Amino acid sequence: MSARAVMRYLRKENLPLPMRPLRGPAPHEVVWREASNPRVLSILHNPGYAGAYVYGRRRQTGGRVRQDVYRPRTTKVPIADWEVCLEAAHPGYIGWEQFMENQRRLENNINRYEAGHSGVPRKGAALLQGIAVCGRCGRRMSLRYSGPAGNYPVYACRADRGHDGGPLCQEVRALPVDARVESILLKALTPDRIAIAVAALGQMEEEARQLERQWALRRERARYEAERARRQYDAVEPENRLVARSLERGWEEKLRAAEAIEQDYERWRSDEPLVLSEADRDGLLALGENLPGIWHAPSTTAAERKSILRLIICEVVLDQKRLQGQVWIKILWQTGATSEHSVQRRVHTYGDYIDIDKLRARVTELNAAGKMDKEIASVLNAEGFRAAQNCAFKGDNVWLLRRRWGIPTVKINGTSSNPVRWPDGTYSVQGVAAALGITPQTIFKYLARGLIQGRQLVKGQPWQIELTEDQIDILRARAQRNRRSRKQAS
Repeated sequence: MSARAVMRYLRKENLPLPMRPLRGPAPHEVVWREASNPRVLSILHNPGYAGAYVYGRRRQTGGRVRQDVYRPRTTKVPIADWEVCLEAAHPGYIGWEQFMENQRRLENNINRYEAGHSGVPRKGAALLQGIAVCGRCGRRMSLRYSGPAGNYPVYACRADRGHDGGPLCQEVRALPVDARVESILLKALTPDRIAIAVAALGQMEEEARQLERQWALRRERARYEAERARRQYDAVEPENRLVARSLERGWEEKLRAAEAIEQDYERWRSDEPLVLSEADRDGLLALGENLPGIWHAPSTTAAERKSILRLIICEVVLDQKRLQGQVWIKILWQTGATSEHSVQRRVHTYGDYIDIDKLRARVTELNAAGKMDKEIASVLNAEGFRAAQNCAFKGDNVWLLRRRWGIPTVKINGTSSNPVRWPDGTYSVQGVAAALGITPQTIFKYLARGLIQGRQLVKGQPWQIELTEDQIDILRARAQRNRRSRKQAS
């Protein structure tokens, strides 16, 4: 979670933050203000809340002259270089380990790819945003969006271009890689789904207890202020009517503030029950059994999916030039283990195809079985083959491959030309054209108009046309009339 997310959470839960004004006459009373991002960062970076006493957090280095006045420049000093750092010097709200973990998380939330920072999970579609690493040079990969609508994510290693104007190291299309990593993640979490649900249940209960404690402190503070104002009013002499009147007014303000806090607390209790009911507990356990359903639910945002992913996976190394036609994927898990995978990538030509020999053998086998191009494409898609552009095969793709590889269509007469008549006595298109004295193109028109009847074993195979002597005479006379008509018209 980022500091800004903490600020939004505090505002949502109506939890103000204390501050002490630095202007005006002392002593300065503590006032409560709505949470802001600078105030949240100030608290998170302050080691005093972790029970430590430190000295040397900032240092003046250099400066500049503005309007004839020298103004020194103040810079932050790394924690390792603080002059004094006494841990557990006084009771703190969190431990020193938690404080250091918060500092690492805040530093990592900054999008600085060259420094190895992954950045906070954002709402973009790229699942590996911030944790994708180039497998060729080892640097963090940035992200860009392409396509007509600018909604197709691409992981890019552009460090060489940014540093010395060189070419891009590599670019990897994100969606196929994300789908592969997503399936690996869900498969890896299968044995631990119930444990994940129980952990989520405990986290929700702990969060409810922390909120209850914050509300208890606010209510106690308000009651103390009201009681203190009452004691001040009781201690004043009756003769000091002006002082008594002002103290009475202050007492009333403290009472109203305490009453408002009590009302806010009751309102929060009605909206946020402290203890989860058995129905809620059973629902969480059921959700743990159906982690893929939660992952793919429309209510789950992209940032939430990335947060889940980063709890399990540290980084993902990508290289699309190591294996032919594939993107090589190496996953570094949070446990320190690694696993290697691959996914077929989009290529410009079939020369870079992932397994061109296997594809050619399968196309040849299906063609020899008498299947046409569209049927071959359907079988290839069913068997998991993908075209060069990483899309489904079509009949045109198969025709192009057969033409490139010199694989002819297997017809009922083999690879030879069509005879005038087939063994069963039917005519071929060329045979009918010779008998009628017209072109084969005209025969195809007759077939389309229903003037003659024919059949094909499958679409793409030669026509077998049934024709009697009477039909031949009628069609021959029709052709002669058409010739005379065209001569007279000319």
